[in-house]
Amino acid sequence: MSNSRLKDRIALVTGASRGIGRAVALAFAKEGAHVIALARRTGALEELDDDIQAIGGTATLLRLNLTDGGKIDGLGPTILERFGRLDVLVGNAAILGPLSPLNHISEKDWNDVLTVNLSANWRLIRTLDPLLRKSDAGRAIFVSSGAARHFKAYWGPYSVSKAALEALVKTYAAEVSDTDVRVNLVDPGVVATAMRAKAMPGENPATIAKPEDLAETFIRLASPDFTENGSVVHG
Repeated sequence: MSNSRLKDRIALVTGASRGIGRAVALAFAKEGAHVIALARRTGALEELDDDIQAIGGTATLLRLNLTDGGKIDGLGPTILERFGRLDVLVGNAAILGPLSPLNHISEKDWNDVLTVNLSANWRLIRTLDPLLRKSDAGRAIFVSSGAARHFKAYWGPYSVSKAALEALVKTYAAEVSDTDVRVNLVDPGVVATAMRAKAMPGENPATIAKPEDLAETFIRLASPDFTENGSVVHG
């Protein structure tokens, strides 16, 4: 392990099995954090664990679907019992949903996108805020998108969910402003992920940023000496 900027920090990362979440989990582990890796797929989590162990890091694997509100609500008590606190929360997991005219979007698709991209993050805040306050420097980082501020036809559910996420996170930041917790968002820009490939199937992924290119941004925001609050930081 080459660095230790997050030595002994306890960090939870959602959507940790691939893309940005996986890159962040590996980077945090390399910097000395114990990573609580949360994702839907057991196999991908186990592969991540192998890679974390290979660099001398440690992880706890949690298979959890963010549509299951009850299980999200149980995270706080579980982590409290195991670790006693949480130092870093990275709310990364999201789904794209259909790219379609608003009047063609089904109620199920609308609800699915809002549940994963918005409501799950509210549940994470609700259950994990007491643990972040137990840290000497709790840090919460949520992944936004340019779609939260630049609106394009056919991107309705995703854009709405990310715009609402920014409002949610900035409200939370205001509520913790007089504590040791700091809360921010990352707008990663154009990054070669599975979601990007689904949205832009004709794009050459070799011509855009890789998830690993964002690692340093997340390390900086997770560090105890990062004191900005309520900002959207561009990756």
